[in-house]
Amino acid sequence: MQNDLKTAELHLEDFLPYRLSVLTNRVSNAIARHYSERFGLSVPEWRVMAVLGGAPDLSAREVAQKTAMDKVQVSRAVAGLIASRRVQSEPDAADRRITRLSLTPRGRAIYDEIVPLALHLEAVLLSALSPEEKAQLDRLLEKLSRRIGGLVSIGV
Repeated sequence: MQNDLKTAELHLEDFLPYRLSVLTNRVSNAIARHYSERFGLSVPEWRVMAVLGGAPDLSAREVAQKTAMDKVQVSRAVAGLIASRRVQSEPDAADRRITRLSLTPRGRAIYDEIVPLALHLEAVLLSALSPEEKAQLDRLLEKLSRRIGGLVSIGV
């Protein structure tokens, strides 16, 4: 198998991780165009707000896990959101070393404006698919998500 790996040729335009990354970036940037100008939010800031809008009182580590963003991205996004008074942090009652993040009323108002827009844009994107294709896409994404954990243990 090692020899096969050394002689393998990568066709980037056919490589699934690349294709998924490009699609994700294009979708995120399309949605970001709608909220970045109006609210001055970056994509990482919106991702943090989106997570906190659905699950308040998370630590930065939990936000990083839920968004699959690295700690530095989350830290920068949180710092910007706190500075703009869209997110607040409070010490954890049980462990004062951990801070819990939540949307401020200002952050919640922005979240409540962006969510319908994001859902509308998602619906426009998905309108290219039939109901059966949407269901199949959902099943395939779930299947690939479950498989990701197995990739970590594969040694090459």
